Amino acid sequence: MELKKLNMINVFPIPAFEDNYIWCLQESSGTDCLVVDPGDASVVIDCLNERQLTLKGILVTHHHWDHTNGVEELLQHCSVPVYGPHNAEIKLVSHRVGDKDKIKLLDTEFEVITTPGHTLDHICYIAEPNTDSPFLFCGDTLFSAGCGRLFEGEPEQMFNSLNKLKQLPPQTRIYCTHEYTAANVRFALAVEPENHTLVQYAEEVAIARAEGRETLPVLMAQQLEVNPFLRTDKTSVIEAVIRKNGDGVYSGADVLRVIRQWKDNFQ
Repeated sequence: MELKKLNMINVFPIPAFEDNYIWCLQESSGTDCLVVDPGDASVVIDCLNERQLTLKGILVTHHHWDHTNGVEELLQHCSVPVYGPHNAEIKLVSHRVGDKDKIKLLDTEFEVITTPGHTLDHICYIAEPNTDSPFLFCGDTLFSAGCGRLFEGEPEQMFNSLNKLKQLPPQTRIYCTHEYTAANVRFALAVEPENHTLVQYAEEVAIARAEGRETLPVLMAQQLEVNPFLRTDKTSVIEAVIRKNGDGVYSGADVLRVIRQWKDNFQ
């Protein structure tokens, strides 16, 4: 797995299940680390042992099992703080955090962004928020060329959450927790087949996956050009919605609702 150096932290994925990434943040000059959304403790423990790392904290974005099931076993392995949303269903969270709360870990500042939509309790963590190139751990809110299914939230909530993320600096590195990019790109091309940046990105993604490489992280600047869920104000996306759903006046949340439903049934 390739290390990706960001500021004073190296970030790399620990693959889990079929397509999850548990992100590990390691001090670039030490062995202390954090993990984000550890759904599987065994792969994290194997990584800690292999790399001789010391776990110092856990960040959780939402309550779904594939993001939380490894927390209990990891706490048996080492007693560390667990940060997560204000949701009692996630029982082992020791530090419950909400919008604009700040955390200092590994000598790095993290700020919390609430992003309901995929779930009502969903939060994201942005590291180095006051720099030109922060990095974002966004769970299942935002994917490369896609967004999370609306299991609990409403389209308006997801629209507002994605709009928050759109305001981040263009050089923000986005770390999602699933390798969904290839499927998302196929759908994005159905929405915007004439988007030349997207067509080129699709080629890059196909090569990366054929070679067994991750497609993440991605930059916000790129996602603003290829991700239809961040482009609900673009004429090409609105026209695709009209072709799909019929004439009408569509708000941004309406556009998101139509393309999210379209994606849910896309083959």
